[in-house]
Amino acid sequence: MLNKKDFNEMKKEFNSFDDNRELVIKKSRDILKLSKQIIYSVHRDDLKEAGKLVKKIEVEKKKVEKIITYSSKLESIGAYKVAIGEYVEAILYYHFIKNKKIPTHKSLRVTTQHYLLGLIDLTGELGRKAVQYAGNGKFKKVVGIRDAVSEIYGALLKFDFRDSDMRRKFDSVKYDLKKLEDLVLDLKLKGKI
Repeated sequence: MLNKKDFNEMKKEFNSFDDNRELVIKKSRDILKLSKQIIYSVHRDDLKEAGKLVKKIEVEKKKVEKIITYSSKLESIGAYKVAIGEYVEAILYYHFIKNKKIPTHKSLRVTTQHYLLGLIDLTGELGRKAVQYAGNGKFKKVVGIRDAVSEIYGALLKFDFRDSDMRRKFDSVKYDLKKLEDLVLDLKLKGKI
């Protein structure tokens, strides 16, 4: 009645997908952890350590990308989406603080959606860095961050975010910019800039 060979092939395919799914989830956790370590190192102004971690995360990203080549369905795993969004945020943050540049999505080899999620989250980290700069008397850097977040916000306004998660995250950029504008105003009123 049933073709046993066909069922054995399906079982093998099913088990292979499941095994690869578990690997993607594990590797995604590794990327997530490294992303957080990069951000923390940059917040502490330890760019040397952050640079070492960037090299590690690139290796881990390549490993997970290799696993995903087995099935395009693996890209839709939630843990992977979150990890790559965090990866983008960490890499953008590192490069902005180190070089005052924001790498492109093509240079990071990520999808537009992953890039935009990371870019949106970047504004929160930049806001925290601006507060740190203000506390350390680096007032011109605060203004530079405000200008960068304003530019990011302006660029993101050109997108029609229909995805509710993306829309909600995008709304946070407006609040991050408002906080930075208030911080710059406060510094101006106090004669710091």
